[in-house]
Order: sequence, then structure tokens, then C-alpha cells
Amino acid sequence: MENNIRAIALDVLLKIEQNQAYSNLQLNQTLQNTSIKNVDKGLLTNIVYGTIQRKNTIDYYLDQLLNKPIKKKDRWVLTLLRLSIFQMLYLDRVPDHAIIHEAVEITKHRGNQGLAGLVNGILRKLQREGTSAMDKKAGEGSEKEALEYSMPQWLYDRWSEQFGQQNAKNMAESNLLASSVTARVNVNKTSREDVLQLLEEEGILAEEGELSPEGIIIKEGYLPGTEVYKNGLVTIQDESSMLVARAVAPVPGESILDTCAAPGGKSTHMAEMMQGQGKVVSLDLHAHKIDLIKKQAGRLGLENIESSVLDARKVSEKFSSETFDRVLVDAPCSGFGVIRKKPDLKWSKTEEDVMRLTTIQRDILDSASDMVKKGGLLVYSTCTVDREENDRVADWFLTNHPEFEWDPHFADKMPDTVKSYIMDGRSDLQIMPHYFNSDGFYIAAYRKKTTGGEKHA
Repeated sequence: MENNIRAIALDVLLKIEQNQAYSNLQLNQTLQNTSIKNVDKGLLTNIVYGTIQRKNTIDYYLDQLLNKPIKKKDRWVLTLLRLSIFQMLYLDRVPDHAIIHEAVEITKHRGNQGLAGLVNGILRKLQREGTSAMDKKAGEGSEKEALEYSMPQWLYDRWSEQFGQQNAKNMAESNLLASSVTARVNVNKTSREDVLQLLEEEGILAEEGELSPEGIIIKEGYLPGTEVYKNGLVTIQDESSMLVARAVAPVPGESILDTCAAPGGKSTHMAEMMQGQGKVVSLDLHAHKIDLIKKQAGRLGLENIESSVLDARKVSEKFSSETFDRVLVDAPCSGFGVIRKKPDLKWSKTEEDVMRLTTIQRDILDSASDMVKKGGLLVYSTCTVDREENDRVADWFLTNHPEFEWDPHFADKMPDTVKSYIMDGRSDLQIMPHYFNSDGFYIAAYRKKTTGGEKHA
């Protein structure tokens, strides 16, 4: 069953669960290392991501379908049932009888006849009876909504408290949609128009993006397999993420610090904007992630990136104060803005994780701010939507660093499509996943005053 898409999906899901691997990394590794037809890659991605996205809703139904718990040694059968139930309830590409038949055959191949009978019985009961009777037991209010949108209860309640019930509902619903693959055109080598033409010649359907003049959206096809990608004409990056380099707005000849740079999307974007002049110093805590930055820079033909391993909280051990014209802190965060791409995040993160991360974010901002020259810029960004990590960290920074002020030119650097989300008197921006079908992202930009204002001790 080597090339059976559902058998492969089962293996991927088991590795994610057993090894606590990131879903996007495990899936990408499988797509690259397994001989799967391009036409089937989309189905595999849908099954893997969809099964994880809908996990607690599927488990709610599964608990009612199972008469007794499955033995610990046979726990893989639960994963097979989850991916099968996901297909039956949420995909219409394959008829139910075919899904059930394949699940039974996979069980026979991996287990025994008794388990095959169990799988067949559960799935046929679902096919026969549907979910309406089970839905009536789902409670009410936020409990029912969290289950409907397959959200951890604590996180759904947190979003409702921070953004209001309607925004929480919109965000949770949008996180269940398939995420578009977007890419950034390397304008040092080519133009967006030429890339779209070249991709069309390679059988890839793409169109212009909405948020960035360098952005494209892949509508159909596998971008990493193209010559356009291999030749460094594009970088896979979400359009919301592309706005970060625009906020930094590096100028050719300047010295830029990217404190938490891996895997290198923003570093390479800034290096491209600098047209090979000046330098981008890219730091990360882990050596293997520095290798990712170097690999990206090499593929894109960028020679103005210097990368090294360093804890961003200890930048003063390597660099003198006020060394850089512009500094980017794309801080470690909960990642709640990228749940569509990394659905396992919503099940693995806790409220305690959020509070722990805010301490790290503040510490990095503290250290990085010393590196900014007078009159220079500091940009803080995250790929989360949590206010504790975003505007509350941003406000804390200004309170404790009177030597900084909001960047007065921030709004001018942002596309017209997002300007309505920038509040008067501030230079920060929160993009929610449901605004533009992009990642949830937060960006705050500050300018270091040329005179006055002393950092609090």
C-alpha cells in the first residue's frame, strides 16, 4: 500500500502524534520524499491538515460511536478512524463506501480481521445514522461553538474575551479553511509578471497577491517542484509576513539586524530590498536553523546576509550599542495566527505558554532596542493574534523605553488594503486570518529618538 494516499496520511499523522513533530514540517518532508503524483498532493494535505484541524469535533463523534475504548497497542486505529471520519463528514471528493473500503483494507494490512470488523462497523454506523442525533448532545453557547469550530474551549473563550464573540467565531471558522500557498517574487532577478508567465509554462496556475507588490498566490500546482522555485525567483512566504520587511523598510547600504531570523523569509526579503548593498545580520538560537537561512540565501543568490547562532537576549555580548540602522524582532510566539498551516498548535499550546512567551518577548525587545542607532527603527512582529503577546507587549515596551516613539511613517509604508486597521496615534497593525485569507500577524514599529528620553533602568 506504498502509494495509497490514505495509508500515507495515516503514517504522517502517527509520526506527528508519536514524535510531537510539527505538522507542516512532517507533511513537507513526506511530500518531498515520497513518489506522489502532483494531483494527489492536495488530497494528502487536505486529509492530514483537516484531520488535525477537526480533531476534537471528530473525537466527540468517535466517543459516541465507540462502544468501548480501543486497546493501547491498537491506538493507531483511532488515527485511521479520525482521518476516515474527516473525509466522510468534510470532503466530498470520494464517496463514503470507497472511504470505508480503503480504511478496512488498511486495517487488514496493518492489523487483524477483528480490528477490520471494528473499523467497518463504526464507519458504516456513521454512514447510516449521520451526526444529527449526536449534535443534539453538544451543549450550548460557547461550549457548542468551540466544538463546532473545533477549538480548545480555553482558547475560544480567550478570543471571545479579547476580540468579541463575532470576531472569535469568524477567526475560528477561517482557521478551518484550506490555506493558500503564497510566494514572494525575488525582484532582484525578475518581475511578478514574468514569474506568473514562467509558472504558467510549467503548469502552475497563479495570480497576483492582495497585500504585497511582490506577492503571488498559487491556485493550482506544487511550487517547490518548479524551475522557477529552484532558480531562486520566488520564496514561499505568507502575504501578511511580507508586510514586516515593508515596515522595516531597509535602505541599500544600511546595517540591519534580524534577531530571530530562521528560516529566513524576512531576512531574505530585506536583503532583496537592499539590492545587494549593505548587510543583514541574521541571528537564531539553533545552528540547524541558521543552516536554513544560509540555504535560502544561497538559492536566492543573496550575498549580503551574515548569519550566526546567538540568543537574541544576549546581543550585547557580540555587538556594541547603537550598531544597526534598523532592527527586527520577529519574536517567538504562540503561533495562533498560523493555525491553518500548523493546526497542531491549537492543541499543543496552553495559556501558561502564552504568559511564558511574553516574558521572552519583552527580554528580546529589551536587548535588541540597545542595538538601534539614534533615529533608527525597531520593528516588533509575531505570527499570533493574542493581545497579551501583541499590543500589550508593544505598549509595555513604549512605557519602559521612553527613548523610543511610534514610527511616524508606519502607515505610509503599508498597502492601502490594511490602512483602515491602523489606529490613530499608533504605529501597529493586527491582521486577523479572516481579513484577507492570510496568516494572522502583528506588527509594531518604533523610532529611536535623536534627543531626549532615557531608557528606564
